[in-house]
Amino acid sequence: MARRSAEWFGAFGRAGMTARSWVKNQGYSDEVFDGRPVIGIGTTWSELAPCNAHQQRLAESVKRGVWQAGGFPLEFPNMALGETLLRPTAMLYRNLLAMQAEETIRANPLDGLVLLSGCDKTTPGLLMAASSVDLPTVMLTGGPMLNGKYRGTEVGSGTAVWKAEEDLVAGRITQEECYFIESCMSRSNGHCMTMGTASTMACIVEGLGMQLPYAASWPAVDARRYATAQRTGQRAVELVDADVKPSDLLTREAFRNAIRVNAAIGGSTNAVVHLIAIAKRVGVDLSIDDFDADTREVPTLVNLAPSGKYLMEDFCYAGGLPAVMKELGGLIDGEVSTVSGATVAENIADAEVHDRDVITPFDEPFQAVGTGTAVLRGSLAPGGAVVKQSAASPRLLRHRGPARVFEDVDDYYAVCKDPDLDIDENTVLIIRNAGPKGYPGMPEVANVPVPKKLLDRGIDDMVRISDGRMSGTAYGTVILHVTPEAAAGGPLALVRDGDLISIDAAERRLDLEVDEDELARRRAAWQAPENPYPRGWPRLYVDHVLQASDGADLDFLVGGSGSYVPRDGH
Repeated sequence: MARRSAEWFGAFGRAGMTARSWVKNQGYSDEVFDGRPVIGIGTTWSELAPCNAHQQRLAESVKRGVWQAGGFPLEFPNMALGETLLRPTAMLYRNLLAMQAEETIRANPLDGLVLLSGCDKTTPGLLMAASSVDLPTVMLTGGPMLNGKYRGTEVGSGTAVWKAEEDLVAGRITQEECYFIESCMSRSNGHCMTMGTASTMACIVEGLGMQLPYAASWPAVDARRYATAQRTGQRAVELVDADVKPSDLLTREAFRNAIRVNAAIGGSTNAVVHLIAIAKRVGVDLSIDDFDADTREVPTLVNLAPSGKYLMEDFCYAGGLPAVMKELGGLIDGEVSTVSGATVAENIADAEVHDRDVITPFDEPFQAVGTGTAVLRGSLAPGGAVVKQSAASPRLLRHRGPARVFEDVDDYYAVCKDPDLDIDENTVLIIRNAGPKGYPGMPEVANVPVPKKLLDRGIDDMVRISDGRMSGTAYGTVILHVTPEAAAGGPLALVRDGDLISIDAAERRLDLEVDEDELARRRAAWQAPENPYPRGWPRLYVDHVLQASDGADLDFLVGGSGSYVPRDGH
């Protein structure tokens, strides 16, 4: 059949000569223009995104597979969103990556795609782009780092940072020990090896059927990741030949599988906002309530930090995601098709669990049924909020206490070490103006540390509520993604110090105990903030970003434009 790339490389006259001759300056011979599939290898490589810094080598392995299968690989760059260095937050730029990658793909002579991601936002950003273009696509995440090793114990990225910060503030360790821990924590290429957002999204993409089985868990430096990369290149060519596109695979059933996977692995709450954004690109009706309804019967099976004690290297050796999906039995739809060319049931048929302390049995789970992400609603969050129950303190999942309000996270950090701070263990910390519009970009700031005066008393958790996010590597009783956010005029903007807040996760309630007349008076006095950005991406973002419950995409990017061939301007 005629390839999309033939519109460029198979054209006669000036247009065809231009396309072919300038590609030849890289040393390619005439054979590559014989009509074979052109596979774009979209990387997010950058030394500014440490999690993705090894993607050049991965791309070379993918190219081998493409050549083997009779394709023509062409590598191209995309924005690299590294959460560790990029400020104010990589989430501010996820939609820009999605838009940039979408336009790059559509504007070039590509028949199929291999998309290489790693750090948190690169995975959903690239999949959003691919979903909107709808060319045959295989994703390959970069893999986790090797387990961190510190004085005979294992330390996990991100999670060890939060713990070390608490210990430093409490005087249990020194700054010099912190320096030593950070070196022990990051000892190979790869993304976070805890079940943070990077590892979660890697598992989610495998659970959706958009990357090959076991690809989520091979460590970044494991030879099998590079072998998987080679096979991924082969599959990209085969998907083009079979004309299998993301819209064929990303069905409602595939998303339900991914939601249940997220619950079973103790995955990040960030998966909620990312999966909704991806679903909206392919026209699948997915809401935050699906994350609650579809996980009520799912136990937490994976004993990984931050909810448990093991790390991704252990998860890999214990059987990886196929073993988890097989353990879920009938809760997973085995008829869903995947990029492997097989169904989910066929992919996981031979999966085995090799360590029952890491991947626990369904009938003896690490945490009981219903301990996944819960969606709370009520007078404080009429549009919904989420809490990661598996990483929270059970005693605080039902709580009533007075609010202590901070207009932004900097206000909190300015006083959190004050020994006279008017806060006790019953206080509910409110960190507002951290949502998509308010910060902007909805950063991972909601999991603020417990005040020093409480840490000194041995209190290591308290209820924190925010319209922002938290890192998937974090832990604690933190209620997130409160919608509508404060900057959009949600009830969170109306909370005052001393107001009583009640949480009942079992009943899925989050309420502000202030009568309607008083709230109406406060609402009448509230003024919407003006967009503080005069130009550029932040201006566009604040004007058009949707709320967290709608995936925090830009309103004009929802949906897709397909893979039409742009007009030739030569």
